[in-house]
Amino acid sequence: MSDAMISRPFRGLKRLRALLRDSSAVAITEFALSLPVLLIFGLGGIEVANYTLTHMRVSQLAVSLADNASRAKEESVSGTPRFREYDVNQSFLASELQSSGLNLDTNGRLILSSLEVNDDGGQWIHWQRCFGDAPYTSSYGVEGDGESGTGFVGMGPADRRVTAEDGYAIMVAEVFYDYEPVALGTFIPDSPIRKFAAMYVRDDRDLSQIYNPAPAVTVSSCN
Repeated sequence: MSDAMISRPFRGLKRLRALLRDSSAVAITEFALSLPVLLIFGLGGIEVANYTLTHMRVSQLAVSLADNASRAKEESVSGTPRFREYDVNQSFLASELQSSGLNLDTNGRLILSSLEVNDDGGQWIHWQRCFGDAPYTSSYGVEGDGESGTGFVGMGPADRRVTAEDGYAIMVAEVFYDYEPVALGTFIPDSPIRKFAAMYVRDDRDLSQIYNPAPAVTVSSCN
């Protein structure tokens, strides 16, 4: 057997030892191994931040909707100012413009209710209007609830329920929004964002009905 044939295993072993001692690519290897974890936490942080921001925007939408509806009216020289279907639609339009980028008409549902006092002194949802294609209904009652009697207790969560006073109305706004993840939906609860706000009507208003004078507009029905 030649000396060359004998030395081949030793040369191979020498190369293996040299490779094991080589640390020139340790940093790159460690980075490659940690990259998936870094991506998960990085994208997860972005997702949580965006979800939190969306919560805040939806909350502001509810407050703005209730506030705008509480202020809107048509002045009348012959009597008390009236609230019109046009005013309802304009309040919804303002919310849609405010929600730019949220696709509120597709992914959301706005519900505006007029909480008043019925003839028996009980709470009453006199009318209710809706905007958006998301399939949600009010969490606190529908139009006509409490029309008579005193069994209907008002609207809102149990710990901050609102009730109207005789001769006045409260504009109750509910906003439902189906959040769309931007990176990692795993970090986000699989449930809609829900927000509630209520505002007393700021001035005198004819509470007998919502008017729809000519030219009439399309009613934003909840049906």
